Amino acid sequence: MVSQEQRRRQLAREKYLRQQQRRTDARRKARIRNSVIASVLGVVVVLSVSVYLTKPFEDDGKKENAGAEVTPSASPSKAADPCEKPAAGKVKSETWKKEPAMTIDESAKYTMKLDTTCGEIDIALKASAAPHTVNSFNFLAGKGYFDHSKCHRLTNQGIYVLQCGDPQGTGMGGPGYTIPDENLKDKSLKGGVYPAGTVAMANQYNAQTKQGRDSGGSQFFLVYQDSQLPPDYTPFGTVSEAGMKVLKKIADAGAQAPDPQTGNTAPNATVVINKATVTKS
Repeated sequence: MVSQEQRRRQLAREKYLRQQQRRTDARRKARIRNSVIASVLGVVVVLSVSVYLTKPFEDDGKKENAGAEVTPSASPSKAADPCEKPAAGKVKSETWKKEPAMTIDESAKYTMKLDTTCGEIDIALKASAAPHTVNSFNFLAGKGYFDHSKCHRLTNQGIYVLQCGDPQGTGMGGPGYTIPDENLKDKSLKGGVYPAGTVAMANQYNAQTKQGRDSGGSQFFLVYQDSQLPPDYTPFGTVSEAGMKVLKKIADAGAQAPDPQTGNTAPNATVVINKATVTKS
């Protein structure tokens, strides 16, 4: 026979298990929601002012549309993979609770080199115009955060970008902290265009609701062809001429069909950052 005390304990345990299940379900729903937000480029990217760059869907499944709708990618290409196999190694899962302390010299020149499976991409960084962003990349590269990570998204219609910087390779990952938007009035951003060669931060800003400022983390995108985008994404670097040839090779290989879980259109090319380094000169 079950005593009152045993019954009380049993009921308490059942209540605890129900609470844990609800929390698990809430976390699962949050991950699904975040994967949608992150997958369409704005961490990315999402449809914002006629392009995908912040939040594509509300929770009820209705698509937000601030302008003319465009598809995130053209028909999947079957081009051969032009890139090499990734170097041996695993991505790191370390995260941090707050933005790293400022250690860069804002008056100095910094260069970021992405040693990828498709070739080297050199990027001149804008330390004086986007100090928080450059400082964060200097910190993360020094920690090996980007090493062995995939560039998880290629868009080739409406906007023309390669998105990288998520060790998870899903569009959901980040360093655990966010950095402020910077340099949104950069003189290179004319007529609502991010010119080819621009390197900018992905984020979760929604131009319609004005929500999501200062939400950049580690994900960034490299523009390989002039792209119509509102000035909402921190431009913090410029790709070298040789690096643009690497981007063109990646773009020419095309993109895959959207992933059913994340919505990402991954590049056909195996684009993996074997090593990322930031150098002061």
